Amino acid sequence: SSPHLVQVRERIRINGQPISKELFSKYFWFVYNRLEETKDPEHASMPAYFRFLTIMAFHVFLQEKVDLAVVEVGIGGAYDCTNIIRAPVVCGISSLGIDHTSILGDTMEKIAWQKGGIFKPGVPAFTVAQPERPLEVLRDRAQEREVSWVPRGWTWGTPWQGGFSHLSPQCPLYLCPELDAFEGDHRALELGLAGAHQRSNAALALQLARTWLQRRGCRGLGELKEVPPAVELAGRPVPLAPAFQPTDAMIQGLRDTEWLGRTQVLPRGPVTWYLDGAHTTSSVQACVRWFRQAALKQDKPHDGSEVRVLLFNATGDRDTAALLKLLLPCHFDYAVFCPNFTEVSVANNADQQNFNVTLENALTRCLENQRTWTRLLEEKGGQDPWLPAPLRTGGLLQPTPPRGTLLLVPPAPRPLNSPSLVFPCLAQALRWVAQGRDPRLAAPAATGAHPHPIASSGAVLLREAAAVSVLVTGSLHLVGGVLRLLDPTLAQ
Repeated sequence: SSPHLVQVRERIRINGQPISKELFSKYFWFVYNRLEETKDPEHASMPAYFRFLTIMAFHVFLQEKVDLAVVEVGIGGAYDCTNIIRAPVVCGISSLGIDHTSILGDTMEKIAWQKGGIFKPGVPAFTVAQPERPLEVLRDRAQEREVSWVPRGWTWGTPWQGGFSHLSPQCPLYLCPELDAFEGDHRALELGLAGAHQRSNAALALQLARTWLQRRGCRGLGELKEVPPAVELAGRPVPLAPAFQPTDAMIQGLRDTEWLGRTQVLPRGPVTWYLDGAHTTSSVQACVRWFRQAALKQDKPHDGSEVRVLLFNATGDRDTAALLKLLLPCHFDYAVFCPNFTEVSVANNADQQNFNVTLENALTRCLENQRTWTRLLEEKGGQDPWLPAPLRTGGLLQPTPPRGTLLLVPPAPRPLNSPSLVFPCLAQALRWVAQGRDPRLAAPAATGAHPHPIASSGAVLLREAAAVSVLVTGSLHLVGGVLRLLDPTLAQ
């Protein structure tokens, strides 16, 4: 899987655990040396970073004799370097979103075409509910596949029951039923990952797992729930797969699933960190729904002095203005923007270095995000009862007390800019947010560290608030850097 959050070894896991440093080093140098020895001398170049790690992952899985390898594509699918597997057991496509538009295209249909490139002749494939046109594109991509081996006894448009042998001209593509269809009358499935969007992921995971188990000849997988013919194709370009009764192992697997950096909550006394690597419009919408619900569940301070902080960054060609606009309903008291660097100097942090981005470029983008956030607040002012209209004093934006929290501090002696700050690295940003109240983070320096005028008044507010809720989102790399600082054991 990619990207990694803290250590590159996270990308290659066996039995759920990143491979050891010893194994990683052993296989890295074996693959590197073999490529070095056999490369074309006239066009001498090593594979790029992601391609090298993909080759290395396949080598590790072969050498360690794994029973099953689950491979996540890097970007897209059709032209992704993971797409060299000629005959996978099964393929799955989760909910589509607008991302990597410079590579995949700027519409859902173009992105669906790229994603459908992983389909293989005769290899069963599953997807979840998608908008109509992108789903039709996936169907067309599945029907383009050429003759090969396919499910035994399967014909296009009929429910697939498992087993492989005969030839067929296409890839059998099915739509996963909603997770409700897998639940018994009195047995709701409990998911280890929070958020309503994880239910479609769980339904897809169940279908992929069952396909693999059927391929292995496993029995006792639970009875299939037949799909009535009237339901199977009614208004759908793709037939509906039959649901089934999950086994006890599947139920436990869904319940025990953990995934760092996705809807993760880290309570640290008065400071609670909410981490979610959402970086597309659809995933940020899901993140907002989760955060608002999760924050509501937290015990509220009796005096109401809760402060909400957004820590945000985005990378690549993403429309940060669109993402930030989606975050407005969370009613943050402060927005903090910083690059994904844990420290200003990343010399001792090789796993989290990005040689494609300079600190100057990253900070420029953070300043643009800050300006965007200020503009959005101005536009939102007066429209939302939670966000009073800002007062203008001398041409500068004078922040008003959102939800009464700023009443904890005396009025500022001079007009301030919007309640947002930019820091050059994550370590400084987290220290300012926590104000010494998270035992794993030192307090910020008393003088000179925060030239921004709002930093001093905000510091008082953060130190005196009974509860501080911090949402970290916009980038998986950002979330990884935060995790590295909040939980140093992850870097060991």
